[in-house]
Amino acid sequence: MESKTLSPFVYWAQTEKEITLKIDLRNVKSPDIDVQDHVIYFNAVGVGNQGQNTYGFQLDLMYAVDPEATIEKVTPRNVELRLTKQDPKFWPRLLHENLKPAWLKIDFDKWMHEEDLQDEARDILEDFPGLYNKMKASETGSVLKPESLKKVYLFLYNLWLFVGFLYIVVVLLMRYASFGAESLEGSYKAVGWMMHLCFLTQFLEILHPIVGYTKGSPFEAIMQVCGRGVVFFCLIEAEPRMQTKPVVFFLFFVWSIIEVVRYPFYMLRVYNMELGLLTWLRYSLWIPLYPVGFMCEGIVILR
Repeated sequence: MESKTLSPFVYWAQTEKEITLKIDLRNVKSPDIDVQDHVIYFNAVGVGNQGQNTYGFQLDLMYAVDPEATIEKVTPRNVELRLTKQDPKFWPRLLHENLKPAWLKIDFDKWMHEEDLQDEARDILEDFPGLYNKMKASETGSVLKPESLKKVYLFLYNLWLFVGFLYIVVVLLMRYASFGAESLEGSYKAVGWMMHLCFLTQFLEILHPIVGYTKGSPFEAIMQVCGRGVVFFCLIEAEPRMQTKPVVFFLFFVWSIIEVVRYPFYMLRVYNMELGLLTWLRYSLWIPLYPVGFMCEGIVILR
């Protein structure tokens, strides 16, 4: 029975003018390579994904290349081909048929091109984002990089806490506007459940610098989150008599106002955006509010 020819892994990339093929075969001595306008034939003996064997493939190209300008490079690690396009432009795919064999991969590390009048290499993602993302999705099944997923997570994390603390501020103000000083005693009953959820979520901020999602030391997050957590969980939530004290209203309000400014600031920073007023509030509002918060926390502790 005639054995089926094995195919090596082939990694391809392109610039506006060239196609690069990296054939993952080691210890190749004399490869049989035939480059035509629209077809590439390859056959060689080497060490590939199936060990020492004879490997070969045929590529029917989407557009024409110049066979005379082909550059072949055989190294102990692989075989490289540089093909010059007859019509300089970016190809949406390598093959004529819209079917990609499993052994043909995209070499994303080489997806760069150089402007004729510039020395600095530019990323194709900046100039052809739709083309790159389409091919990335075809190759990996997703266009989201781990870095992008991290940004999405941080944005949603900060958005959730912004909404949570904004809810607390709005409810406290609406109750005070409707019932005046009588609303102070019911502050915990009205928003305590939301404060509980927000504080539980904030404990993730201890993990963020540990796993590299944010900069800074986890000890800073421990000091802030655990300090407030002790006051809330141990001195307010665990003590029903404290829950009806007016100081709870002022403490919840101060905590929430600070966070209503802090988390939108972090949301914008995830995507390197900035609002002047928000930045000013982020670094100024805490100056009068932190002493008020410390005073309220002290009252809770002493009672």
